[in-house]
Amino acid sequence: MMHKVVTAVVLFLSGPVMAEPLVIAALGDSLTQGYGLPEEDGLVPQLQSWLDQNGADVRLINAGVSGDTTAGGLSRVAWTLTPEVDGVIVTLGGNDLLRGIDPAVTRTNIGGILDAAKQADVEVLLVGMTAPGNYGPDYKASFDAIYPELAAQYDATFLNSFFDGLADENGVQDPAKAQAFFQADGIHPNKKGVAKVVAEIGPKVL
Repeated sequence: MMHKVVTAVVLFLSGPVMAEPLVIAALGDSLTQGYGLPEEDGLVPQLQSWLDQNGADVRLINAGVSGDTTAGGLSRVAWTLTPEVDGVIVTLGGNDLLRGIDPAVTRTNIGGILDAAKQADVEVLLVGMTAPGNYGPDYKASFDAIYPELAAQYDATFLNSFFDGLADENGVQDPAKAQAFFQADGIHPNKKGVAKVVAEIGPKVL
């Protein structure tokens, strides 16, 4: 009898169990980190606001490191995927392109990140990158194939390109028109550019 009384008191004092928000880590480079922008204008804060406005009970973690390559992301993915993390957005590869890294190396690194997510039972949104043509058609074909093929292999949610949101209604990215959405360096989006990126990536996160 006393055991039942104690149990009843514990249940009464504990009250209803409140659901914890889903936690998603954004693993990336300067595009994720928010390079060149006030903190509130970066990708993660703007995406957090978008998710809040769309009724998602989600907390984002900014795991973006400016200058990071896929090798850097692989080296820190294990301690990024803490037990509280339910999902991860992987946006890496831009700095591999800038350094002309062998696409086979990039593929291996991203595969390692997806392996770590699988082992941690964490769902993945893989955000792709596309190579410019100046590396040659073979390099471009090898690099561009990395993301869709790995997304299919690991059953990850997939977004073709981080910059998809800057395309027009026909899916064409006009450099002249897109210039208004970039900072002076022509690489990192400005506040308005990030907002367009978020409008494209947000539904994938949902």
